[in-house]
Amino acid sequence: MKKILSFSFMLLICVLLVLDLQAVVPKKWELRTKEDFLKGKFNGLSLSSSGVISVGPRLEKWELPAEEFYLSLVLAPNGVVFLGTGHSGKVYRLGSDRKAELYFQAAEMDVTALALDAKGQLYAATSPNGKIYRISARGKGEEFFDPQEKYIWDLMFTEKGSLLAAVGESGGIYEISPTGEGRLVLKAKANHILCLKRHPSGDIFAGSGGRGLLYRLSPGGKVSVVLESSYEEIRSLDFDREGNVYFTASGQAAKSSTTSAASPSSSSTSDKSEPEVAVAISAIAALDVDLLIPQSESSSPSSGKSSTSARGAIFQVSADGLARKLWSSDEEMPYELFYEPESKKLIFGTGPQGRIYALDGEEKAELLTQAASEQIFQLALSAGKILVVGNNPCFLGQLPLQQNFSGEYLSPVLDAKIPATWGRISWEAEVPTGSVIQVQSRSGNTAEPDETWSDWSPPYLKSGEKVLSPNGRYLQVKVSLKAQSGQKLPQLSRVTVFYLQANVAPVIEKLEILPPNQVYLKPPDQEESILGLDRVSQEKNVRKDKDRDIFISPKKALRQGFRTITWEASDANDDQLSYNVYIKKENESSWRLLQDKISEKLLSFDTRNFSDGTYFIKLEATDQPSNPAGTEKKVEKISQPFIIDNSLPVVKNFQARRNGDRLEISFEVEDSYSYIEEVKFLIKPEDWQVVFPDDGLCDSQKESFKFSVRLTAQTDNLILIRVRDSFGNLGTFQSQF
Repeated sequence: MKKILSFSFMLLICVLLVLDLQAVVPKKWELRTKEDFLKGKFNGLSLSSSGVISVGPRLEKWELPAEEFYLSLVLAPNGVVFLGTGHSGKVYRLGSDRKAELYFQAAEMDVTALALDAKGQLYAATSPNGKIYRISARGKGEEFFDPQEKYIWDLMFTEKGSLLAAVGESGGIYEISPTGEGRLVLKAKANHILCLKRHPSGDIFAGSGGRGLLYRLSPGGKVSVVLESSYEEIRSLDFDREGNVYFTASGQAAKSSTTSAASPSSSSTSDKSEPEVAVAISAIAALDVDLLIPQSESSSPSSGKSSTSARGAIFQVSADGLARKLWSSDEEMPYELFYEPESKKLIFGTGPQGRIYALDGEEKAELLTQAASEQIFQLALSAGKILVVGNNPCFLGQLPLQQNFSGEYLSPVLDAKIPATWGRISWEAEVPTGSVIQVQSRSGNTAEPDETWSDWSPPYLKSGEKVLSPNGRYLQVKVSLKAQSGQKLPQLSRVTVFYLQANVAPVIEKLEILPPNQVYLKPPDQEESILGLDRVSQEKNVRKDKDRDIFISPKKALRQGFRTITWEASDANDDQLSYNVYIKKENESSWRLLQDKISEKLLSFDTRNFSDGTYFIKLEATDQPSNPAGTEKKVEKISQPFIIDNSLPVVKNFQARRNGDRLEISFEVEDSYSYIEEVKFLIKPEDWQVVFPDDGLCDSQKESFKFSVRLTAQTDNLILIRVRDSFGNLGTFQSQF
């Protein structure tokens, strides 16, 4: 075997990229872990639990009549396969030649379950408002039992020859005699009983929908809840040779429910003819046939809701009743599982990626293969092969357990976010003599590959070559693996692509000038000072420790004469940005630099360094700190006009005249740029008093006042008037009377 790509060679690639390309720091896209590779698609390949791709079993699809869904499957001892369909109510028979013949046509839409009795007679359950049919030969079927239920989800024969039927919406299990007489042996408070399986002990285990309960029904008729899961549905069950129970759980988590095993003392049991389990179940509001009919990837297979509910887990319940989660996913929903005794692995199928996994005793999941359909809906072991039923689109196929010799991996689409220049592509692999790993790429400018994308590149001759696909925003990689024998297989453990985004200008989303006198202060653990203060106005020793962070959580405060500018800016390249702030007075032609090379997103300055008037602020953002000289980009934004007003309001035409014990006062107040906000007067020994203008409201630059004040023997003969404008400027006036 040969190990592809040394560490020193990787270093050389990085150096060459920096020299060849314009960017200071190229970006790297890498597939290295199991989670990384699972974002792509597999055909004839497997993925180990440690994240290594190798040649795996290839899914062989059978040619069958076109149908909307395949919903049920049963195998006869002689190898004959019976297949039930959705939305057409058909049952097909497939012999050793794999040719499908229509075996039975039901009146109902969906054939949701199939079972064979000891004599080889076929039984079919239909929904909605379904019945159970006994089919003795091609085209010959009769109604066997009508449970008067909307759905029949599963069928299973007992050792004594009776037929069990799992039903919904009222949730229960019927036992039906060979003569077609049925009785309810379990009445659950769950909406649906979805699956049935006989335990080696003779007990019947059942999974429910509505609140994911695992039931146990003893041969004597006692019913108990073994486990209440945190999921809505238990869809599939199986057992190993030691009697451990394995099941799939899926759907949204039930309210205030935790996965826990019930001890025998706490299990609810009953000997009644219609046993009812006293467990609180929260019903699904609208659980229809979509419960088991898979929908498209954009909806949940269980309830037709958004794909965020496509979550599930695999559980084990030991013989002593202890439950353990073996596998879980927030992106994939397990539909079906079975225990394979030879390898001692759990085989299970999921959606919406159409994958089949193998889970070993160490709880490590290996991806066996992936289908083009969204859901792996049903699995069955037959003569060393796994029969697979898939949906969206539907298919029936088989997965040989022996080794395949070739396969293909299609990576997820790399989104560079903006048009990019592709660098070099490298991979790490083990390639035995006679084996081949072939890597190709294609690119485009749409999120989903289509006819506008480039063709697949020629295969790369060696790791570390420059990407041959045209520059663009999106890139995809295809890796083909081929082996001469099953003894030594090629293995892929890493794919890396370097790329350089086209440098785009920053974007200034927001530029705001705060109201007059508002500033941000540094937090209390630092010396109190104005955050972002311009250098011209800085006080001495503002910051003693220059190595400390600028701020943790600044607070607003008032500082007379200051204005604060804040902004929001971003860069699609994630470049470091630097800011320059300019100021210009109305009717001036040139901008004056207020401060440059600002790293924060705010600036405070003392307006008392400027004359009164109307001004504009210009913010310039540049990505120069992250790009070589001459390649930087910048953008500008100009603020709305704002006023600088540091002039004090003045009192004019003051008159005060005594009239008996009253003082009649009149005056005018005027401000150059802003409106009058508040006027107060003081005649001791009284306190300051607010006075309103003649028109009753301070709302203009000039206001008139006229009022009288009662005088006493203690009244001082001095009046003080204090005027504040909207910028906080205070003007004072005093006069004797």
